[in-house]
Amino acid sequence: MTVNLEVVEGVGTIRLDRPPMNALDAATQDRLKELAEEATRREDVRAVILYGGEKVFAAGADIKEMQNMDHTAMVLRARDLQDAFTAVARIPKPVVAAVTGYALGGGCELALCADFRIAAENAKLGQPEILLGLIPGAGGTQRLARLVGPSKAKDLIFTGRMVKADEALTLGLVDRVVPADAVYAEAHTWAARLAQGPAIALRAAKESIDTGLETDIETGLTVERNWFAGLFATEDRERGMKSFVEEGPGKAKFL
Repeated sequence: MTVNLEVVEGVGTIRLDRPPMNALDAATQDRLKELAEEATRREDVRAVILYGGEKVFAAGADIKEMQNMDHTAMVLRARDLQDAFTAVARIPKPVVAAVTGYALGGGCELALCADFRIAAENAKLGQPEILLGLIPGAGGTQRLARLVGPSKAKDLIFTGRMVKADEALTLGLVDRVVPADAVYAEAHTWAARLAQGPAIALRAAKESIDTGLETDIETGLTVERNWFAGLFATEDRERGMKSFVEEGPGKAKFL
C-alpha cells in the first residue's frame, strides 16, 4: 500500500509510503481519502499525524502520470484529487503534519490540510505548479491564502519558489521547526496530548474555527453558539467542571 494507517494509544499515523519521493499519484490520492475517512470513523483514533517518513514528506504529484492526461482526463480526475485532500482536512480530530525534507505541490497542500505543522530544519516547502504552466489543484490556492494571507500566498504561487523551514516559520506556513530527527517525536507529543483531551469538545472547536473561516462571522457565531450549548449535554463537560471545582484547573481526565 502507498499509504498506511497505524493506531497506537489513540494516535493514528497516516504514513505515505511510496519511495523514493512519495509522489502522489491517483492511487495514492484514493488511498489517502480512504484512510482519512477511516480515521474519521474510528473511535480509537483521537488524533492524527500525517507523515512521509524520515527523508521526505511528499515531493508533489506524479508528473509522469499527469503528463499523459489530457483536458478531458483531468476534468474527470480533478474532483477526486480535491476530495482526497478535503477528506484529510475534514477529519474531525486534531491533525498534525510532521514535515521532513520536501513538501512541494501536492505535498505542501497535504500539509495545509493539517491543524498544525511541525517541520524539520531541513524541510523545503512550496507550490511550484506555476513552473509547469499550472496552478495548485488540491486546495493550495484556497488553504494557503487562508493560512498565510493572500499576498504571501500569491508570492509563493506566482513564483513557484521553495522556502526553507525558517522562512516557512516566519510566513506562518509551519508552526514549529525542530531538528530533523525530532520531527515525528514532536508531532507525536502534540497528538498524544490532545488524544487525551475531550474528543467532542475538540471536534466542536475544530468545526467552529474552520466553518468561521469559510463563511461570514454571523454564521460562524451561530455554529459556535450551538456547539457551546450542546457540549453541556456531554459527560466530558460534567467531568471537566467537576474536576475544576474539586481539584483545580487542568486535572480532568477524559478517557
